[in-house]
Amino acid sequence: MAAARPSGSWSGALCRLLLLTLAILIFASDACKNVTLHVPSKLDAEKLIGRVNLKECFTAANLIHSSDPDFQILEDGSVYTTNTILLSSEKRSFTILLSNTENQEKKKIFVFLEHQTKVLKKRQTKETVLRRTKRRWAPIPCSMLENSLGPFPLFLQQVQSDTAQNYTIYYSISGPGVDQEPRNLFYVERDTGNLYCTRSVDREQYESFEIIAFATTPDGYTPELPLRLIIKIEDENDNSPIFTEETYTFTIFENCRVGTTVGQVYATDKDEPDTMHTRLKYSIIGQVPPSPTLFFMHPTTGVITTTSSQLDRELIDKYQLKIKVQDMDGQYFGLQTTSTCIINIDDVNDHLPTFTRTSYVASVEENTVDVEILRVTVEDKDLVNTANWRANYTILKGNENGNFKIVTDAKTNEGILCVVKPLNYEEKQQVILQIGVVNEAPFSREASSRSAMSTATVTVNVRDQDEGPECNPPIQTVRMNENAAVGTTSNGYKAYDPETRSSSGIRYKKLTDPTGWVTVDENTGSIRVFRSLDREAETIRNGIYNITVLASDQAGRTCTGTLGIILQDVNDNGPFIPKKTVIICKPTMSSAEIVAVDPDEPINGPPFDFTLESSTSDIQRIWRLNKINDTAARLSYQNDPAFGSYVVPVTVSDRLGMSSVTSLDVVLCDCITENDCTHRADPRIGGGGVQLGKWAILAILLGIALLFCILFTLVCGASGISKQPKVIPDDLAQQNLIVSNTEAPGDDKVYSANGFTTQTVGASTQGVCGTMGSGVKNGGQETIEMVKGGHQTLESCRGAGHHHTLDSCRGGHTEVDNCRYTYSEWHSFTQPRLGEKVYLCNQDENHKHAQDYVLTYNYEGRGSVAGSVGCCSERQEEDGLEFLDNLEPKFRTLAEACMKR
Repeated sequence: MAAARPSGSWSGALCRLLLLTLAILIFASDACKNVTLHVPSKLDAEKLIGRVNLKECFTAANLIHSSDPDFQILEDGSVYTTNTILLSSEKRSFTILLSNTENQEKKKIFVFLEHQTKVLKKRQTKETVLRRTKRRWAPIPCSMLENSLGPFPLFLQQVQSDTAQNYTIYYSISGPGVDQEPRNLFYVERDTGNLYCTRSVDREQYESFEIIAFATTPDGYTPELPLRLIIKIEDENDNSPIFTEETYTFTIFENCRVGTTVGQVYATDKDEPDTMHTRLKYSIIGQVPPSPTLFFMHPTTGVITTTSSQLDRELIDKYQLKIKVQDMDGQYFGLQTTSTCIINIDDVNDHLPTFTRTSYVASVEENTVDVEILRVTVEDKDLVNTANWRANYTILKGNENGNFKIVTDAKTNEGILCVVKPLNYEEKQQVILQIGVVNEAPFSREASSRSAMSTATVTVNVRDQDEGPECNPPIQTVRMNENAAVGTTSNGYKAYDPETRSSSGIRYKKLTDPTGWVTVDENTGSIRVFRSLDREAETIRNGIYNITVLASDQAGRTCTGTLGIILQDVNDNGPFIPKKTVIICKPTMSSAEIVAVDPDEPINGPPFDFTLESSTSDIQRIWRLNKINDTAARLSYQNDPAFGSYVVPVTVSDRLGMSSVTSLDVVLCDCITENDCTHRADPRIGGGGVQLGKWAILAILLGIALLFCILFTLVCGASGISKQPKVIPDDLAQQNLIVSNTEAPGDDKVYSANGFTTQTVGASTQGVCGTMGSGVKNGGQETIEMVKGGHQTLESCRGAGHHHTLDSCRGGHTEVDNCRYTYSEWHSFTQPRLGEKVYLCNQDENHKHAQDYVLTYNYEGRGSVAGSVGCCSERQEEDGLEFLDNLEPKFRTLAEACMKR
């Protein structure tokens, strides 16, 4: 047993050692990297002293706890003091406990706080130890807390180069905060390389500083390259969040649903973004009126929504909220700011207009219009002078005849009941109306809960009025046969007294009677035929003859009515043919269509029967009638009658046997169309005579007298010029086509009669070749006359008042036989002179282009086979009119006048 006891003690000690080792390993495995924070000896409450990287230790931690109540750890690892702390010793520590409540996993971080002076001594000691083993000329992360309280100068870090083992090294810095704004914020000790800050820094003004460190020997040698140092300013929660507006104003409709968005507020924070210093939380801290609580603000977004659907503008039309925003995610020590939010409740049509009374009574005198008889009022709790408050009145029942209308008074919202159509006491003494009212805007609530319209009853009493006779209906009719004998009487227009419904005591007078066919009895209003009636008269429309009658009572009150006399048709008119003249173009037509009409009613009209009067045998021999339809027949010729005009009597009978005879003037003509045929005395149309009026006969006599005067003047003038016998061409009568272009005042005339061509020009001397045509000059006007057949003269000499023939212009002796020239002679003489004349025509006295020169005409199609008939025609044929043989029939008469066979 004794020997066994030592053995048991040894084994027990071994077990305890193993358990301790395991515990140490487990504890070591749960502990993260230690963190050392350099702080001053005095720490104020609610101040940031540093930041710990929690994610590096435990990513899934959802619970953070500090072992020391004087320190608080936030989610981003920021370490804040909760109370004012004085570091009595040079070192103080606490533990940060991280845990996950889901899997119960835990981690720890040991945090050590070291006093600033101790750090300085420790670093100097370490520096002497490490000077030979570690190269120090490299960028070292460096930071300082903004708004630091010192003590200043505040040590930041030491910059040192390994080349100091072999050289005497001087350290210097340059950049922002040193020799650039803000100047003299940082400095470095020349011999030790210790970097100091001289005063506090505001991070919102300078987030970081980038300075350059230099290591040089006393003689200026630089064994090291310049070193870039970045000094980051750690943020302190020294800026409160600020709302973007001092007062927010939102509007929302009443009775809106729960969760309806009212609006959104915004706030800004100048502290470092994405830190607890700028993590804002919104909240509502007050409401006026305080209850009930109707709004909710989302803590992160600042969106305000409704929590109740009982917003009633008629009870409360405005709410005022006091809102707050706080950083540090709403922690009690976070900085905060408040603002005001005003929420206006907008009106909806949730209240129906209601009549103040359910029944009304009004009265109106009969026969009055456009009068106001009643005003009705309504109550509406909605917002005044809006579409939700304005009323629309309507008449639901009792206004079937349209006697009333109801409108809204825009100022008072009352309903005004008016009479727009006169009422008749004799027809109805009382009218009961049902009126309703709604708003201009539609009702917003469900109609099933209550009626969407308020109604009321209006009783309108009609007062009697002593009124004159009434012409009702205003148009009355009677029927009479159109062949009624003179003196026939019939009922007339009847007016009555609306009070007694009687026509006694009413006098009648005829106001209008277009043809004076009837008279009106003064006492009874009956009509009497004064002249024969004719339904087919021009004043009759649709077989009704209208007269106007004035009815009056003993007091002189009147009314006017119209009496329509319906004339009943009798068969007193036979059918006739309105078109008396019928033209038949014999080469192209063998018949013509004739149409008959009957003024009587269709019952006394067609079908018609057409027959030829057989008074002469020639009519039956030449003409034949064939019926086409009920109102038309075809008249055709037979046995090849000669051209001419024929009188053909045609009898037309209606269905009742009433007939009439129409004598048709039928013309058989050598034509293509009816328009080509003329009624002239021509052998080919049967010698139809033409009757001349008295003015036509007088014009013919004056023309004959003028012709004799001209002939007498020509004979006298010709006998004094030449003693030689004048040779007059025998074909000039029908071959002279004379064209005159005289455009100025003058007496130039050309007459052609009995084979002579004559010219008279004041007292001028006539040339020998005047029969061939001459040029006349008078008052500066020139005329060129062209003689058909190649014989032409040209006035080309500018003698005042003298006229020369072709030879006289040349200076030779004038002979009658020399008036005939060949075409070549005429062409050779006229061509240069015509060119000269045309050129001169284009100039005025100043040798400038004349304004009235012959204008150029547009192209009007290809020329005809007749060629040109102008003065410059080069046609060499003597006659050349054979083309007239092939003209259409309508040109044959003209062709015969132009050609001599």
